[in-house]
Amino acid sequence: IVYKTMLRKQLGIDVISVTEQLGDDKLSLLLEAVIEAMDEYYSINLAEEVKRGMLEKVSRGEPVTPPAYGYRIQEKRYIPNSETAPVVRWMFEQRAQGISCKEIAQQLNEMGIPTARGLRWEARAVEYLLQNPVYIGKIRWNPHRSSGRQETQQPSMLTEGNHKPLVDLALWAEVQNQQNRRIRRERQCLPKRCYPLRGLVFCSSCGAPLVKSARNALQCCGYAHGNCTISHYIPNQRLEEWIYCTLDADLSLQNLQMAPIPHVNPESLLHLQVEREKKKLERLRDAYEAGAETLEDYCREKARLQARLTTLTADMKRLSFPSVAHKPINISSLLRSNQITGQEKNRLLHTIFKRIVFDSTKNHLDCYYQTI
Repeated sequence: IVYKTMLRKQLGIDVISVTEQLGDDKLSLLLEAVIEAMDEYYSINLAEEVKRGMLEKVSRGEPVTPPAYGYRIQEKRYIPNSETAPVVRWMFEQRAQGISCKEIAQQLNEMGIPTARGLRWEARAVEYLLQNPVYIGKIRWNPHRSSGRQETQQPSMLTEGNHKPLVDLALWAEVQNQQNRRIRRERQCLPKRCYPLRGLVFCSSCGAPLVKSARNALQCCGYAHGNCTISHYIPNQRLEEWIYCTLDADLSLQNLQMAPIPHVNPESLLHLQVEREKKKLERLRDAYEAGAETLEDYCREKARLQARLTTLTADMKRLSFPSVAHKPINISSLLRSNQITGQEKNRLLHTIFKRIVFDSTKNHLDCYYQTI
């Protein structure tokens, strides 16, 4: 109703329904509101009915999701897949023997066994599979989670399924113990911080970025997930000093010039933002006059926009003062010092380098600079 009213009053556009002929009088406005309220009620009620039906199926041990890897659906129940079920049992046996999820993923990729979607295995995919209770005859369903592997605070439903388990309880318990020991070790790691080389160095074998590990070193992200077969482990401090020395050597050459940062007038940008906020105020007033906004919402949004305008105006006044010239500084000395944070060093390095490729087999760096 809100959008129809705005279209009609501001643009002169009428929305005409073929099945429900309504006029422009006040009674038609009331009928239109009732019809749309009934449509909204039908949509909400339908969603509740669907969820209620899924809850009933889960309580009976019937599947409500696509089959997990190792199963197929037949006559409303999971049936072991003759091709992939032995792979699932093999994965549980390998993990129970202490083999990591990354090594299991690497072995699966080397054997040419794809995932259910035909992709390469990763360590996190193996870990998710090993924690799925469907393989011990359970049905797990979380009505509060839409899709994917993201965790929610709401508890999941866990019921006895009517399908055949692929692993026994003893093997399942041993695998879960292995997983819990790994999780406890990971919790002792330091929190993640932005480091200077983040998103800048890449693997020469698979092209994946090098990420910081718990041992204050960098490693290929693909290798950590089981997609890359060559380790690119290198201490973080050693790689940083290597890059800074390379930068010093390249800057000493007369034919190397740094790419200039594109000049942007901040005052013009602030002026555009001010004009944009003013237009928002005009549209807000039009929506209130058209009845699309209540008085309370209008006052609250108006106060927020006016506060934003006040801040932008103050920023424009500060820019009107002449800037103070700074002395040139040595880039490599600044990067080696503690005058700036790791995040600031990372931004500075990204303005200098386009990317850096590290080859661990040849112990070689390829530095690609930002072009002028």
